Amino acid sequence: MTTPYFQNDLVTLYHGDCLEITEWLEADVLVTDPPYGMAYKSNRVKGRDFQMVANDKNVEIRDKALALWGAGPALVFGTWRVERPANIKNLLIWSKGDDPGMGDLTMPWGNSHEEVYVFGHGFVGQRGSSVIKANKPPVANRPDHPTPKPVGLMETLIQKTLGVIAAPFAGSGATLMAARNLGRHSIGVEMEEKYCELIANRLSQEAFDFGGI
Repeated sequence: MTTPYFQNDLVTLYHGDCLEITEWLEADVLVTDPPYGMAYKSNRVKGRDFQMVANDKNVEIRDKALALWGAGPALVFGTWRVERPANIKNLLIWSKGDDPGMGDLTMPWGNSHEEVYVFGHGFVGQRGSSVIKANKPPVANRPDHPTPKPVGLMETLIQKTLGVIAAPFAGSGATLMAARNLGRHSIGVEMEEKYCELIANRLSQEAFDFGGI
């Protein structure tokens, strides 16, 4: 059994490769933002050197993790710019508000949304729109991670699920924090130790983060 990097009453976080540390497969629903082939590296914040997201050169790691997860319920972030995974049951859109994003600067439109792929069955809650609006926080005010998600957005997604949450690409910890805020158990894995430390520090704060990133 792998020793957790961080653990409290609701959250268990492991440091390592989610293809090798498989405790997250014991969860009930997958909610994650995997690397999906964008080779993303942000240079937008002066004085902050964000490194490229690990394993983000292609969709190989994403697809291997989804294959391990199987047919269970899952909510997985992605983009139309790369090949979508197979067996999608529904497509949600995260609308980021007025921030046009980067993308192709020769175009008069930015990229102010991301896709969220829905897999499997067993989701709950009142039927609503497939477009979820959650403002993207200012770049200069985000944690030291290149692609953090708003905690409030992750809460909105998790509220449509049941059981223990799996976050095999834990990143800045937004999924784990959202689950904690909702009183839900979660299991996370993060490959880069600096982000494990970031998550542990955020989760160790006494105040719950309901609208942050």
